[in-house]
Amino acid sequence: MGAVNRAPLLLICVLTCLIIFVRPSTSDPDDEVCLTQLFAAFEDPTNSLKNWTKANFANPCTGFDSPLQGATCNNGRIYKLSLYNLHLRGTISPSLSKCTNLQSLDLSSNSLSGSMPTQLKDLVNLAVLNLSSNRLSGPIPPELSLCAYLNVIDLHDNELTGTIPQQLGLLVRLSAFDVSNNRLSGMIPPSLGNRSGNLARFNASSFEGNKELYGYPLEPYKSRGLSVLAIVGIGLGSGLLSLVVSFTAVCIWLKITEQKMANEEGKITQLMPDY
Repeated sequence: MGAVNRAPLLLICVLTCLIIFVRPSTSDPDDEVCLTQLFAAFEDPTNSLKNWTKANFANPCTGFDSPLQGATCNNGRIYKLSLYNLHLRGTISPSLSKCTNLQSLDLSSNSLSGSMPTQLKDLVNLAVLNLSSNRLSGPIPPELSLCAYLNVIDLHDNELTGTIPQQLGLLVRLSAFDVSNNRLSGMIPPSLGNRSGNLARFNASSFEGNKELYGYPLEPYKSRGLSVLAIVGIGLGSGLLSLVVSFTAVCIWLKITEQKMANEEGKITQLMPDY
């Protein structure tokens, strides 16, 4: 009788295990669009992404594994992309934002160009963003501040221009920040350069290599064009030169005047009768 009563319970356990471990994997359509468009924007001269195929885009996850080079899954969604040092060229597709479960993105040490898509703001779960050592240009999108879970922003060794968005200082989880060796300009936002309390602080190495960037922890002021001392020096030099020229002109005038007076006196002397 006891064995009969245990049979339904055993059947329930078996069915539960089948549901958890043997359930079919279904692709998220957003992930499929994300991966398809991301790959389409890449140039892959070394064929490093040979398994990035349409069939695998349609079903990119099997548990935590993925048939796609550099991809890791969680709960049937792409949650990590590590495509560093694969000699990739091309651009970063705005459709990358469709991988909304993405928590870590590493495209470093490639030759990617173009701008950073503002659509990255839609990666609301993103904690690690590493786009360093590429050829990215244009501004750093201030919209990145909407990725509230960002712990790491690494953009060093690119060709980024413009100012560092002040909004990035709102990222209270940010523990690593590196924009060195770009073409950034303007003042370093105090919310990043002079953090206080429990917020992580970033030293000068995070900002070096940007000729037009200034403010703590770099030099407090960076002159644009001539320095104050140079301007003062030029002013003094110009004044002295002007004084010398004026003095010389006066001397010449006096000399000429004196010569004229001497000549006039000579003429008068010649006209006067002898007594």
